[in-house]
Amino acid sequence: MTEPTIKVDIVGLHKTFGTTEVLKGIDLTVHNGEIVALMGPSGSGKSTLLRCVNQLVTPTAGQIYIDGELQGQQVRNGKLHRLKARSVARQRLGTGMVFQQFNLFGHLTALENVVMPQRTVLGRDADAARDRATAALHRVGVATRADAYPAQLSGGQQQRVAIARALAMDPTLMLFDEPTSALDPELVGEVLTVIGELAGTGMTMVIVTHEVGFAYEVSDRVVFMDDGRIVEQGPPQQVLDNPRHSRTQAFLRRHTEKSSPDVSTRASTHHRNER
Repeated sequence: MTEPTIKVDIVGLHKTFGTTEVLKGIDLTVHNGEIVALMGPSGSGKSTLLRCVNQLVTPTAGQIYIDGELQGQQVRNGKLHRLKARSVARQRLGTGMVFQQFNLFGHLTALENVVMPQRTVLGRDADAARDRATAALHRVGVATRADAYPAQLSGGQQQRVAIARALAMDPTLMLFDEPTSALDPELVGEVLTVIGELAGTGMTMVIVTHEVGFAYEVSDRVVFMDDGRIVEQGPPQQVLDNPRHSRTQAFLRRHTEKSSPDVSTRASTHHRNER
């Protein structure tokens, strides 16, 4: 059996905002095709970690490698130097990120929201960008709403457009920062279903979520964080069924639901079986 290759390698990552140390020495490896769920209480550093991976936040110390390439820095004369903005933008191209808020442009239709970044960032011609956008909207189940403006869409539909926008950029790594936290409860399932279906395609994903049932069904590994550190990690059956650390146990007591009836897990089950 071929050993899985490393997609993301995080080494000794620290992040301080003012006098507050948010990340306190994170070491984490994510393999190609792996689905990692980042869990933990609010304020534990999960979102900051994700933003460091996508270079939206500059680490105070430590290194992040994606596909073996050091992110945001380069070595010159034996010292580390920050990359220029253009080089950072180039590195970021392979990573798609979906935020808590949808961040759609209100004056653009769903289709136009997916077309625009392809045109401005990737330089795709109009026809190719439109074709790719249409395919991405179809993939997330909102192709029939392509001509609607964000104000005409439900929260779940807007988040699916945001996912389509990220997918249309052809990333090899997807980061999800609590993608359902801004949704009404009845809309959570439709977004989780889309992410669950992506899990069956072999896409490498890191997902910050409080949805215990979803993490249990979709992820290959659960990483539990608290107070800026990784407290424990392992397969979901281990971390969520038999947590070893008292902080993980306390968190799970507050999130006791182990399955989400609105989420189709067929794709994720197939993904696990294939692995």
